[in-house]
Amino acid sequence: MKTSGPVAQGLRLIPFRGLRYVPERVGSLAAVTSPPYDVVVRPDGLHHLESADPHNIVRLILPQAGTARDRHRQAADTLERWLAEGVIAPDREPALYVYEQRNDEILQRGVIGALALSPAADGVVLPHEDVMDDVVADRTELMRTTGAHLEPLLLTYRGDEGEAVGSAAVIERTVLRDPLLATTTEDGFRHRLWAVTDPAERGAIEADLARRQALIADGHHRWATYLRLQREEAAPGPWDYGLVLLVDTARHPLQVRAIHRLLRGLPVSRALEAVRGLFRVERVGGPLPRALEALAEAAAQGNAFLLAGDGGFHLVDCPDPALLARAVRTDRPEAWRTLDATVLHSVLLDEVWSVPDAPEHIGYIHDTAAAVEQAERLGATAVLMHPVREEVVRDLARQGVTMPRKSTSFGPKPATGLVMRSLALD
Repeated sequence: MKTSGPVAQGLRLIPFRGLRYVPERVGSLAAVTSPPYDVVVRPDGLHHLESADPHNIVRLILPQAGTARDRHRQAADTLERWLAEGVIAPDREPALYVYEQRNDEILQRGVIGALALSPAADGVVLPHEDVMDDVVADRTELMRTTGAHLEPLLLTYRGDEGEAVGSAAVIERTVLRDPLLATTTEDGFRHRLWAVTDPAERGAIEADLARRQALIADGHHRWATYLRLQREEAAPGPWDYGLVLLVDTARHPLQVRAIHRLLRGLPVSRALEAVRGLFRVERVGGPLPRALEALAEAAAQGNAFLLAGDGGFHLVDCPDPALLARAVRTDRPEAWRTLDATVLHSVLLDEVWSVPDAPEHIGYIHDTAAAVEQAERLGATAVLMHPVREEVVRDLARQGVTMPRKSTSFGPKPATGLVMRSLALD
């Protein structure tokens, strides 16, 4: 089954009444947006966003309280208060939304809507990473308590090559109009959003997507949350749909980056001592960009990792074949067995370092410099990864094989806070 071609029963996208910030009630739209919840680097990033504007969306997606129950209740109360005060308001009629992100190098456009949920076995929406049960449980309770989808997943599909037809044609016509909103976030990205309410244009998008299948680029935990909430609800309802952004990678290819690991209880000295004799270890010079170049060169030849946290950089590569044969399961495709993420988790974390797979021991950080900074501040080890190729991700997904959790970071990711979905309104 190919993610690039049409399918008999494909994506079913429907309009919804978006919840959006009322520009006159906030300092600026940029000041109330946030990266996705799992990209926010705690605590510095969280505090920065909270101080940017008292109505920043981070107060909903990452509420702060003593217990999980209190956090979820606080987010729900905050959302209810903002709706009552007119800080956030629903659009008057259901719409699909065209969303554009642009900077000096990247242009990405896609469609936001409510997507009919289907399990991975149906082959319509393909996950490519495993998830952590505790994160899914937490996100499910947050979603249930707030009664809202606060940030869209990022899904990709492969549209038709050549002249713009179907969804692509509607998008190209739509971006010529005045947008509902436009803002520039501090990362330099310019964001614009349009509502598509015309029945003919919505129908063209829906008919086009009905021939497609999609790959989850970002949001595996939120997708699992959608499915879990749907299973737990007995009757059909708004939980049968999930908020997504669909991007046609034939026209707007995504970037693939690595997600790095922060091993909080493991100093670099102990990590290096444990791998000697099992991997080749070489100290490489900085600064960070130069060290990452050395990692890229080594990763082109095989499994390679860059350890940091003691003020220097250490290249760890050329694993012992006997160790790989002993530690890596053999019932998966060769492409899975040779992934850096597979070797990291099956060999280094489980076999060599004995690091428990729990949030208090392993942090997942998207930003390379932030991973190094946190490791140095905590006396911990940052394991810097080289990104996997997108074609490897898609090939494994087509085979129904999931990669280790947090193996990839597709982007650019949609800004959180530009449009949300209320389950009570649908």
